[in-house]
Amino acid sequence: MNRRPFAQVLAFPWLAVLALALADCSAARPVDNTDYNLPGQGAPTQGKMLGDQGLVFGNQKGTNNNAGDSGGGALGVNAYLWRGALDTLSFMPLASADPFGGVIITDWYQPPASDGERFKATAYILGRQLRADGVRVSVFRQVQQNGQWVDAQVSPSTTADIENKVLARARELRSQSASNSSN
Repeated sequence: MNRRPFAQVLAFPWLAVLALALADCSAARPVDNTDYNLPGQGAPTQGKMLGDQGLVFGNQKGTNNNAGDSGGGALGVNAYLWRGALDTLSFMPLASADPFGGVIITDWYQPPASDGERFKATAYILGRQLRADGVRVSVFRQVQQNGQWVDAQVSPSTTADIENKVLARARELRSQSASNSSN
């Protein structure tokens, strides 16, 4: 019986996964961030999120997908809301993103104009339809007191404003997709 060493058996699958992950990272595009009404955020920043061809799903030009507003693909969530949430929260560092479960978690973000304050957000995409109640955003805020970060209240309007920005971006993406598929 011919046995290969354990390291040789594991080497190839991990190398393939790593190559695929790195290939998807190469197509990033700059995202134009607008004011998301976080206190002390200052001027909009330029960040990079998934590229135009990275993690693409939904009705593509030349496909015959009758999913309507669902955003298509094999995802359990609406692709337009997913991408809208990614674009909207792109000014914050991304900690985790699960496109199949519909959860985006950012890491702490400290606005340049606000020294003793930081924010973190979690976005939940709740279904396959592009609806106003299809996205929930939770924003967490901490302030620095005596060298310690302490939880602080977040204005409900901040959360509502971010949810509205996600919905507006999702509608814009759906509109762009519809105009591209009709050309």
